[in-house]
Amino acid sequence: MARDVSDSTLITSRAELVAWFNEGMKPPADFKVGTEHEKFPFYRSSHEPVPYEGDRGIKALLDGMQARLNWEPILDREHIIGLFDEKGGGAISLEPGGQFELSGAPLATIHETREELEHHFKALDSVAEPLGIGFLLIGMTPKWRREDVPVMPKQRYDIMRRYMPKVGTRGLDMMFRTSTVQANLDYSSEADMVLKMRVAIALQPLLTALFANSPFTDGKPNGLLSARSEIWRDTDKARAGMLPFVFEDGMGFDRYVDYALDVPMYFVKRGEVYHDVAGASFRDLLAGRLPQLPGERATLSDWANHLSTIFPEVRLKRYLEMRGADVGPLPLCLALPAFCVGLLYDTASLESAWDLVKSWSVEERQTLRDDVPRLGLKASVKGRSLREIGVDVLALARAGLKARARLDEAGDDETHFLDPLDAIIAGQSEAERLLSLYDGAWGQSVDPLFDLGSPVLAAV
Repeated sequence: MARDVSDSTLITSRAELVAWFNEGMKPPADFKVGTEHEKFPFYRSSHEPVPYEGDRGIKALLDGMQARLNWEPILDREHIIGLFDEKGGGAISLEPGGQFELSGAPLATIHETREELEHHFKALDSVAEPLGIGFLLIGMTPKWRREDVPVMPKQRYDIMRRYMPKVGTRGLDMMFRTSTVQANLDYSSEADMVLKMRVAIALQPLLTALFANSPFTDGKPNGLLSARSEIWRDTDKARAGMLPFVFEDGMGFDRYVDYALDVPMYFVKRGEVYHDVAGASFRDLLAGRLPQLPGERATLSDWANHLSTIFPEVRLKRYLEMRGADVGPLPLCLALPAFCVGLLYDTASLESAWDLVKSWSVEERQTLRDDVPRLGLKASVKGRSLREIGVDVLALARAGLKARARLDEAGDDETHFLDPLDAIIAGQSEAERLLSLYDGAWGQSVDPLFDLGSPVLAAV
């Protein structure tokens, strides 16, 4: 999330929490897609992580991007921790370990997403190059230990850092050593949201397998294809996972509100201060009986910010967030929104995808999700591998994009953005490709990874 929501309107009833989701509905003609991607800054000369302070630090990088883009700063007390475009062009934010994130604008086509990505990386490269900074597009830091990673000066992350070890063994790794790409999609009604969420959750393991790109830890193979996905299995079970209730009768906004109210809080923001209420109940804040802030009542910004601290495989806000993918080379950063748009925005493709997954049981979906970080496309459900299922699902996504017929200036539709995924289905994931290089041309070293992103736009 690029910046916390500011809306001091008091919540006077639980119904307002449900209504908040209703206000996200859009007619299909107005559907957009937003793409978020994170990357690890590093010094090209030493391959070391970039600290916040210093003439060549992340603050200097943000200052340079502000001057280049003329975006407004996002401040945490006296620290610049992000930028946003007042005209709605997106935002830049910092993840806990300095992962540099673009939260892209809601856009009508994947062609526009490509233009946004190219503009972002051109601007970023022009600022980073003089500072000697490069970027790793990989799902987990391949070399740095957790204690090597710098800490960003954000109050909310200080609270999370203290709380994470209390609820899981991998939360700090998630915060400081992982990086993702997400696609955010709209819904037209409550029923549309439910169907999209069910299909998307069931197929997140397929996305994880297709985008697996975190096979190294501490400078050597970790035995996984997506260590980032494995880390989420023991980060915080109260706020992550496959959400079995989504597939039950009665699923809707009201049921998701119940779920979100039961997820423990991290913080309450008042003014410039983040009050640590980690483990507290949002229900108590609604009732004005939060022990840490007696008498304080919940606002709409509290609700929106609380929802941003819930981390299931698919997250519901006023749109749906697809959260299963490792970040990877730039063509894959475009393939993710293309895949999701083709599959979820075309009625025929969406219904066919539901027919494909609706017989999977809770246990089968969970087993698939548990297996995929290690097995990737070899993981299976109901006797079919994800590679076989992926062929069918990619065909549906391609058909959906073809039916949309959104053409660029050259007359090309959006289907070509899926080509990298077809290559993966027919061959190997990015993680498997990197492991082959590690055992071959790289001489069992991860250092060549730091040269893959130079220059950053080479892969577009």
